[in-house]
Amino acid sequence: QVQLVESGGGLVQPGGSLRLSCAASGSIAAIYRMGWYRQVPGKEREFVAHITIGVNPAYADSVKGRFTISRDIAKNTVYLQMNSLKPEDTAVYYCYARRTIASTAYWGQGTQVTVSS
Repeated sequence: QVQLVESGGGLVQPGGSLRLSCAASGSIAAIYRMGWYRQVPGKEREFVAHITIGVNPAYADSVKGRFTISRDIAKNTVYLQMNSLKPEDTAVYYCYARRTIASTAYWGQGTQVTVSS
């Protein structure tokens, strides 16, 4: 079992930045993949970014060049640095972890990001 706790969401003006954190309950060194999805009311959860052992991070086209995912193994934490935020980035952001390529994903409770002037 992996417990995930997100933090760092909030209200920011267009063009601003936020850094989301996802703290895991144990070591993330051997976790196959961790990443972020987001969801707005009435829509399906959509992929944002993920980081996989031994592979370059992957990003949705809508955030490429603006968002950066990273992980700090010593702190058992994955980050999502979000720059040049747009109103359409407004959503609840969820962190997830997958121990192996075939295992069930674990999800955090989500953190709200609102981009508005």
